[in-house]
Amino acid sequence: MKTPTISKRKRKTTKTGASTARRAFFALLLPAGLVAAGKKEKEKEKKMAAVIAGTVFRDPGFAIGGAEVELTEVRTDGKRPKVRKAISDGRGEFAFYLPPDEVKYKVKVSAKGLQSEEKETTAAPGARMDVFFTLKPAVP
Repeated sequence: MKTPTISKRKRKTTKTGASTARRAFFALLLPAGLVAAGKKEKEKEKKMAAVIAGTVFRDPGFAIGGAEVELTEVRTDGKRPKVRKAISDGRGEFAFYLPPDEVKYKVKVSAKGLQSEEKETTAAPGARMDVFFTLKPAVP
């Protein structure tokens, strides 16, 4: 009786000796790793961002939703300042996420039928600056 011969198949390998299956596996993992690294960088950057937040009230102490909030960078070099705008939510709250630089800002709040108010604050990396406004009724 003849004994069956077992053929030994040789795997295809590259010049470095890695198999095709191994290369395909790592090719699939590489983009996922890059995406995860990118997310970590964004999270770190967001943690380091400066935040200027606050609440807008009217004179008796009730929150004002829909108030217009303008954030303007205070510039001393004569360049045109960048203006950011927001609207306060139903609880009168607003927030600006800023680059992690120490910069002086002017915050101006206005609402229909009320006097506008303006305050200055300095943003610092990784810090949250809270600014509160109490708007008084407009004088006719």
